[in-house]
Amino acid sequence: MDMKRSKYQRVKNLTQTRYDFPLLLTLLALMLYSMITVFSTTYLQYEEASLLPTLMHGAWFLVGLVLVYLMMQLDRKTLFRLAPLAYFFGLFLLILVLIFYDRGLAQASGARSWFSIGGLTFQPSELMKLFYIIMMGRLVDDYTRDCNRIGYDAMAVRDQVGLDWRFLLKLFAWSLPPMLLVVLQNDFGTMLVFMMILVGIIFVSGISWHIILPTFLVITLLFLILLFLVVYDRDLLLNLGFQDYQFSRIDSWLAPFENTASESYQLSQSIKAVGSGKMFGKGLGNFEVYVPVRESDMIFSSIAENFGFIGSSLLILLYFILIYCMISAAFKTNDSFYVAMVAGIVTLFAFHIIENIGMTIGLLPLTGIPLPFISQGGSALITNMMCVGLVASIRYNERQTEKDHQQNLVIRLARKLTKEANLERFRFIRTEEV
Repeated sequence: MDMKRSKYQRVKNLTQTRYDFPLLLTLLALMLYSMITVFSTTYLQYEEASLLPTLMHGAWFLVGLVLVYLMMQLDRKTLFRLAPLAYFFGLFLLILVLIFYDRGLAQASGARSWFSIGGLTFQPSELMKLFYIIMMGRLVDDYTRDCNRIGYDAMAVRDQVGLDWRFLLKLFAWSLPPMLLVVLQNDFGTMLVFMMILVGIIFVSGISWHIILPTFLVITLLFLILLFLVVYDRDLLLNLGFQDYQFSRIDSWLAPFENTASESYQLSQSIKAVGSGKMFGKGLGNFEVYVPVRESDMIFSSIAENFGFIGSSLLILLYFILIYCMISAAFKTNDSFYVAMVAGIVTLFAFHIIENIGMTIGLLPLTGIPLPFISQGGSALITNMMCVGLVASIRYNERQTEKDHQQNLVIRLARKLTKEANLERFRFIRTEEV
């Protein structure tokens, strides 16, 4: 009897813990998978290779774990206050990188997206994705409380649609600055990420389907028109600012084996590598197909070649579990602020996963979008880890009182920072919170 009670008590304590163990254990599994893949791709693939890339990747993971813990400390009230400060700080970095970008990386990639400090590089647009999501969460929360205050459900449909349109325009207004700055960096892929995050947040914002459905149909129509112009009338798109390298990526996507000596080389090699892995792969470090940049953007080709269909499916399963844990956390909280942020994070991860794997196997056009937690690169990895920390903070703080929060050093420092910044003195930033 005592043994049964002890076992029951352990299970009860586990379910009542402040830590979201399914989410955090999935993160650790992805970290292990990533370290093995990067080690295989950057060290085992070459005869005379250095362990430095693998060690640096591990170092970024350690920094990320610290940031996960720090993000978990932040409660709802603190995140709400931090939102505008983080947003404007992110915009400042996006402006700064247009001036002090790394010339070498810009020449190699065509994008002015990286700072270079010593031997390290930093891409502020990655961090801005998280700041943007938090700010959008605050806007959705403001809108939800407005609707509750004025009795949205009792309003006529025409009045509801008018209110929704005004809120949608507000979301667009806050979304436009980061998108424009990313376009000025010549980073079309990151702009697509911001657009998809906005779409994901709109779907959970409470905006009427009388607006969402027609808007979705119009966007789909515009996409089809754009694809038609890419194939049949590029002169118009060139006049609108599109560049030749973007058309080259579309061409290689539509015909990956037609011009394998130049534009389609990377994609055709990636498709060959993925197919050559077959069911079980060739084994760790066994590469027979050369794929450019396979340690970062094209890393899924390494996974498929080394571990085959089984290993690739395992990675996708881990992603499914990660996203399920995040959606589960959102369902358990009756809070529009958290729901909107989780929707933005889930959309961020889902788009990165679908686009990266899709472009590696030839289903989608090539972009510079990395595979979350797996691709080599500190900026994206740090942002991904912070996103997980933000979702984990929901459970971590759900039973905490305001007195507990005031005793938390991280929260005290964050609130002091927002108080000194005093951004809410501007009229366009709402001050009330719950």
